[in-house]
Amino acid sequence: MEPYLVSMENISKSFPGVKALDQVSFQLKAGEVHALLGENGAGKSTLMKVLTGVYHKDNGVIKINGKEVDIADPKAAQELGISIIHQEFNLLPHLTVAQNIFIGREPRKVKGILDEKKLNEDAKKILKRLDLDLEPTDIVKDLSVAEQQMVEIAKAISVDSRVLIMDEPTAALTEGEVEKLFEIIKTFRNEGIGIVYISHKMEEFQHIVDRATVMRDGQYIGTVNFKETTLDHLIQMMVGRDLKDQYPEKHAKIGENFLEVKNISRENVLDNISFNLRKGEILGIAGLMGSGRTELARAIFGADPIDKGEIYLHGKKINISNPGDAISEGIGYLSEDRKRDGLALGLGVEDNIVLASLKDFANKFGIVQRDKTLKESEKQVKDLKVKTPSLAQKVGNLSGGNQQKVIIGKWLCKNMEVFIFDEPMRGIDVGAKYEVYNLMNQLADDGAGIIMISSELPEILGMSDRVLVMCEGRIAAELDIEEADQETIMFYATGGK
Repeated sequence: MEPYLVSMENISKSFPGVKALDQVSFQLKAGEVHALLGENGAGKSTLMKVLTGVYHKDNGVIKINGKEVDIADPKAAQELGISIIHQEFNLLPHLTVAQNIFIGREPRKVKGILDEKKLNEDAKKILKRLDLDLEPTDIVKDLSVAEQQMVEIAKAISVDSRVLIMDEPTAALTEGEVEKLFEIIKTFRNEGIGIVYISHKMEEFQHIVDRATVMRDGQYIGTVNFKETTLDHLIQMMVGRDLKDQYPEKHAKIGENFLEVKNISRENVLDNISFNLRKGEILGIAGLMGSGRTELARAIFGADPIDKGEIYLHGKKINISNPGDAISEGIGYLSEDRKRDGLALGLGVEDNIVLASLKDFANKFGIVQRDKTLKESEKQVKDLKVKTPSLAQKVGNLSGGNQQKVIIGKWLCKNMEVFIFDEPMRGIDVGAKYEVYNLMNQLADDGAGIIMISSELPEILGMSDRVLVMCEGRIAAELDIEEADQETIMFYATGGK
């Protein structure tokens, strides 16, 4: 039997007060796609940082092609043929595609002068190998997210990587772009490259994954052949319990209409959109990327301007020209990019929770009363079950699920009536998803109205009471949940009439 391409045996790694990895083992074969699974905080990222030389293991053995190695730093990992493509790209936007592919390794003429012709020729060969319709001279900032990801992949294989680690590679890709990526992954597999595939989108695995390893709480749980298991079994391994239903049962009583949107329009973006929202209702909004879902949410929240249209709350017309107006009216928005729009990553949990309601905690002299903010943030952390070592912990260090809970806590401080969730589960593991679903149901049970935008049709169908389908900036269909299914939603989302 040939040795594993990568063998990590009994790897341990500790940080002050935390044992991040406890005797973890992981093996990768040449020419396989190996999914690495686990909830946020399970240790996946730490294990991969050990493999790529970002962290140095405390104990254990790493072998490459059967030979024991010491990966002291990222440069050592690269020399061993190990590359990682992060979810957040590591590209220089103002440089060309070729310059990004060969950054720090540019071909030189005599006297160290850059050989630009060879640089572009070498880049062209790699782009052709990946069947990419890009030019070496294209500027990276002008590329789409999917194209930038392909540049990252090109950069990785330019150093003859034999091990490729992909972290949430499809997070921001359209369905067509995902298919293109899968074709490239299959090509790599046929070339004998070993791929570690980290993703929360487990429904994708059936297309490309050969084996899956599950981690939980910094420990190795098991490795299975993907064709011999089920998603339910993998989920059970990940969370350590049986999730009977992926979506919790709803008990909210749906009341009267209380939010009404009339004829909202914005040139080339939104076309005469009208709908209503009822108390206790979760209104799902489905549609393809570019259909206008996020733009609609941002318009209601006052984050983007509109050309015309009206919004009524409890029958009274309200004027929203900025997010401050929306917040004052009891409308909260959980952005699809929570790290950019919803959180101050460098601030602590307490500061983030009270961020939108500091005036409410100020005395008559305008001084924020710390005892009150502390009490309120402690309440939210307890009620929402936010996992954090302290209220001072920087939110940027929390998992995706806990970050989302902090944003919910921020709006609960303001007693919001309307919650707009835009891709609420993006980057959140399966166990945390269930907790956030429960929170959404609790909000609805308490009488709030929820607008939920999601690209995951099972999520739309599992959580919504009613579904709006958007296509090209219009509402193409309104469906009661009893008549909605994936085929019907996709029919309208793709322009069917």
